[in-house]
Order: sequence, then structure tokens, then C-alpha cells
Amino acid sequence: MSAVNDTKFSSAVFFLTGIPGQEDIYLWISIPLCLMYVISILGNSVILFIIKTNPSLHEPMYIFLSMLAVTDLGLSISTIPTILGIYLFNSREISLDACFAQLFFIHSLSFIESAVLLSMAFDRFIAIHDPLRYASILTLPRITKMGLVCVLRGVALAFPLPFLVKRFQYCRANVLSHSYCLHQEVMKMACSDITVNSIYGFFIIVSTVGLDSLLILLSYVMILKTVLSITSHEECLRSLSTCISHVCAVLVFYMPVIGLSVIHRFGKSFPPLLQILLGYVYLLVPPLMNPIVYSMKSKHLRARIIRVFVK
Repeated sequence: MSAVNDTKFSSAVFFLTGIPGQEDIYLWISIPLCLMYVISILGNSVILFIIKTNPSLHEPMYIFLSMLAVTDLGLSISTIPTILGIYLFNSREISLDACFAQLFFIHSLSFIESAVLLSMAFDRFIAIHDPLRYASILTLPRITKMGLVCVLRGVALAFPLPFLVKRFQYCRANVLSHSYCLHQEVMKMACSDITVNSIYGFFIIVSTVGLDSLLILLSYVMILKTVLSITSHEECLRSLSTCISHVCAVLVFYMPVIGLSVIHRFGKSFPPLLQILLGYVYLLVPPLMNPIVYSMKSKHLRARIIRVFVK
């Protein structure tokens, strides 16, 4: 393996990393990874199919869920080639252009998912705080605009990233610590000043994941305030139960994202294996768990999924 010393980006490659020291069992590791990908893609595809083919599910909550499913599908597809390539074929090399494209899709889809989760929190707040005006507030045109804003914000903020890293020459060790490319890791491979990249990377994390998580927290504070004002204990529990799926989705997404961001910023004191495992949780677990959680907690969605497979 040779380093990319003093070579321009057009002729250089990066080397991706699986789990160091476990090369002998890569084939065995690939089995659960393949299962996770199959379940993620099938689960999210089934949810999209069920929502699309059932007019009774064309409600705001399920439309937002379909947006989440599309985003999760995108995240799964953008990481499949490199992760499975390492464990199935020991294919570690990735060209810089392919790496830059992958990091764009991973970051933009992550920002979109964060925005969709925020929109879903707003949906739950309106449903509980003002149920009589729920349908009139969250109309289809308004939901479409919200979805468009989610996509445009994610793409706009991630769009400069490939260009910011493409302008560098790479003369440091060219071995990445993940099985895929992330901006915060690729920029550290450059032999140039990365101050602009570091500041912009911090800005987009704070303005997306940071801001969205705070607004989601605020939404749930307001939801709790509304629920606690309900006199009926049963009605109170029923209102809270409609939020369980979304709370699970929020925790599954934000905990590894924030953890990985902290490790990349201040990671010298953390063991490398923790960073690798957290990286897999960040990209593999949300697309896997979201369709499972929503299918289990939504009786309308669950009933229609069972009806499709029982026929």
C-alpha cells in the first residue's frame, strides 16, 4: 500500500477501512451487514408502497413518513458499494472523485433526514395541540413545500463540500477510518490549510443537526405542556403514544450523529474502534429501525402491511 505523497487529486486514491484486526472474519461480518441492507431496503420500500397505494394513509403523518423512507433508502444505497465491497471482496480503494460524490450524498441525505424529523415533530405538535385544525394547517401543498425546503436546504449546504475538498492536494496518509467517505475525515488527509473546511463543517453541523435537535426538543416541551393540561388520564396517554415512534426515530438518528461529530472534533482520547462502530450505527441503524418501529407502533400501517402479505 503506498501513500499518496505529493500527487494531485485526479490520480490519487483513498483506502477505506473495515474493522482492523478482524480481516479473517470479514466474510462472516458481511452476513449481518447484508441482512441489514436487505431489511432496510425492503422495509422502506414496503412502507412507500403501502402509503402510495392506500388513499386512507394519505395523511400528513404518513406523507412525512414516506419522506423519511425515501431518505433512508438513499442513505442505504449510497453506502452499499463501499461497505459491502470491503467485507465481501476486500475492495478498499476508492478514487477521490467517487469519494467526493459519496460524501456529498451522505451529508446531504443526513441533513435532509434531520429536517424531515423536525417536520415530523411539528406534525405531532399540531396534531396534539390543535387537532381540530390539523388537516387545515397541514394541507398537501404546505407539506409539499416543507418537503421541498428540507431537500433544498440539505443539498445547498452539502453542495460546497466536494469542491472544498477537491481543491486540495493529498500528501498525508491516505487511509480513512470508515468504510465510506465523510467530509470531516477526508479534509484531514490534505496537506494544505483546512481552516475554511473546518469552519464550514462546524457551521453546517450546528445549523442543521444542532438547530433541528433543539427545535425538536422545544416541540416536545410544548407537546408535554399540552398533554399535561389534559384532564383525562387515558387521553393523555393516548396522545403521548402517538409520539413514541417519532421519539425512537429521533434518538436513533441524533445520538450517533452527535456522538460521531464529537469524536471527529475531539477524538484523540476515544478508542478507534468506538469511532468505527459509531460510524456504522450512524448510517445503518436508522434505515433499518425506522420502518420496523413505525410498522409496529402504527396499527393502521401494520394492518395494511399484514393484509398485503397475507393475501
